[in-house]
Amino acid sequence: MKLFRFITILFYINLSFAQQIDKVDFIQCDAFVTPNFSEKSIFGKIVYEFKVLKAIDTIKIDAKNMDFSNVTINGKAVNFKNSGKTLDIFEGFKKGKNQLIFNYEAKPKQTLYFVANNEDFQIWTQGQGKYTSHWLPSFDDVNEKVIFNLFVEFRNDFSVISNGTFISSKYNSKVNLIAWNYQMQKPMSSYLVMLAIGNFEKKTSKTKSETPLEFYLDKNDVAKFEPTYRYSKELFDYLEQEIGVKYPWNIYRQVPVRDFLYAGMENTTSTIFSQDFVVDEIGFNDRNYVNVNAHELAHQWFGDLVTAKESKHHWLQEGFATYYALLAERHLFGDDYFYYQLWDMAEQLAAAAKEQKTPILDPKASSLTFYKKGAWALHVLRSEIGAKKFNKAVKNYLKKYAYKNVDTDDFLAEIKKVSGYDVQKFKRDWLENPDFQMASVQSYFQDNRFISELKEVKSRAGFSFFQNKEFFKKIMQSDSYFPVKQEILYQLETVSWLEKKEIIKLAMQTNDLKVRQTMAETIGLVPNEFETEFSSLLEDKSYVTREIALIKLWRSFPEKQLEYVKLSENWEGLNKNLKLAHLTLKLATPAVSSAEKKQAIDQLIQFTKSPNEAQLRQEALVILLNFKIYTDEVLISLLEASLHHKWQLVSFAKTQIRTLMKDNSMKETFLLLKPDLSPKLNERLEVFLKEIY
Repeated sequence: MKLFRFITILFYINLSFAQQIDKVDFIQCDAFVTPNFSEKSIFGKIVYEFKVLKAIDTIKIDAKNMDFSNVTINGKAVNFKNSGKTLDIFEGFKKGKNQLIFNYEAKPKQTLYFVANNEDFQIWTQGQGKYTSHWLPSFDDVNEKVIFNLFVEFRNDFSVISNGTFISSKYNSKVNLIAWNYQMQKPMSSYLVMLAIGNFEKKTSKTKSETPLEFYLDKNDVAKFEPTYRYSKELFDYLEQEIGVKYPWNIYRQVPVRDFLYAGMENTTSTIFSQDFVVDEIGFNDRNYVNVNAHELAHQWFGDLVTAKESKHHWLQEGFATYYALLAERHLFGDDYFYYQLWDMAEQLAAAAKEQKTPILDPKASSLTFYKKGAWALHVLRSEIGAKKFNKAVKNYLKKYAYKNVDTDDFLAEIKKVSGYDVQKFKRDWLENPDFQMASVQSYFQDNRFISELKEVKSRAGFSFFQNKEFFKKIMQSDSYFPVKQEILYQLETVSWLEKKEIIKLAMQTNDLKVRQTMAETIGLVPNEFETEFSSLLEDKSYVTREIALIKLWRSFPEKQLEYVKLSENWEGLNKNLKLAHLTLKLATPAVSSAEKKQAIDQLIQFTKSPNEAQLRQEALVILLNFKIYTDEVLISLLEASLHHKWQLVSFAKTQIRTLMKDNSMKETFLLLKPDLSPKLNERLEVFLKEIY
């Protein structure tokens, strides 16, 4: 009954909005907004231009938990209803053109985030799907496309970024703020409206087609512009040429923000992405922005220009963005990279299909299905009809439905027009079939030597080392792509050092960062005779490799543990991975003094607190809890983490608190904290205590 009720409500909501779109067309929104960091709020004036196409009783604008005042239509004050979820207008409008003006205030619980770092704070949005209505009165229905123009007032010592063309920034002496004006020329769905405020530096460039590019970084990260945004212009130029449709907007900008919820978000003209991808020259080899960069850029066509009508057709956005990002990376990194990514996707999809079978055309499908199975479906189409016909169909599809909404049949119709391909069979096999048959995709790898080698090595997993040795040696000395050599090292993990050392040394001599890193992961304890050579990994251009090597050497040579602690004293790494490794070893090394261990604990505790980013806070907490360090500060940091906006940190903190509270003495320790807790943390603690009693 509950499921039926949910489906009925969902159908009613979709039907009601569909009816509104059929009767009312919102054309333009001029939003004059002022975010307030100290109050975690936003207020302003909204001006909507709209047309009434057919008779309608009530016009609704999505607006979650907002207050409204001075509501006028066509210059006259009107009554309205505030449902808490929508602003309902039921009088004053006429058939044809209308203008709606109102003031609003909101304290958003989501979507508009205020990330504290004393005066170096950030404000940013994440409206994925239908959440912009938490901070801006707008439309949860993606089928309502509007030209959004934002006028944002904020302090003059911060940069303000929004969608569209930057028009001006003017000082308002009355409020001592600067008004930033951004304007769009074409309509978009509300979930793509964005706002980012912070201490940013900017660099600019232009594409081959003269589209302006703007790259932003936090002022503390200016030395990281090149590695962070490496290949950005090449990606843009490639995608514009490959897609065959000129970039549909006037400008493209990208800005990283702290504690972003996802890897990136394709807001129209202005992508926001995670600070985690801001890297230096070495960090680029461990984690870089290239794939996310290409993926979010591809969305400017697939999702922003042409938007799926409903979640059932979400693959038209995510599958396309995933596949075109992979094509762009193929352009940069070659065929072996391309086919390895397809192979890896295929293995993930085959494994997932054993647990849960979901077709692409299912609104409840997983991200894996929408993104990676969607990408595979497109690869099959492109391979079957040929790249030339596929590109022509995509070009026709984008031009025909520009600034509109689509479903899967709209796209397949364009494929059929240019190729005569049996799109209905394709739809049944790839979009409606919940299975992923690994055997069915093997033919798409048959011309790639690397995949053949990888399959050959994998097929030898059941052979003895004696049978494989010469074959493995030959591969390790060849120019085979690195995953083949990694697979050999994985298979050798349980083989004794004496038997495998010749191949291990060959792996070191490849000078391939990925191969050397995998060797470090799989070797076990480092033999004495290999110490000097293995130690060279501490100089590899990979912070992850250095961390693995440091810990392996510390474990392998107890008599030198203090030396490794001292060696790593000033290391930082990627998101402080080497600093965390150093502090961990400091706590675990018997020869380290009590005073130094206390210093390490104090530093870890500082890392658990705001304004440090969620990932660092969680990793520091993991270390402290593993050493059973349950000081008041650690427990308070756990409570604070459980209130964070990033779900990964929240989930971790909740799990740890619940586990600790199963012990009566720890429960009492939490209770003793109450006098020192803020009202908000006391309230949070009460929630956990009620779960126990």
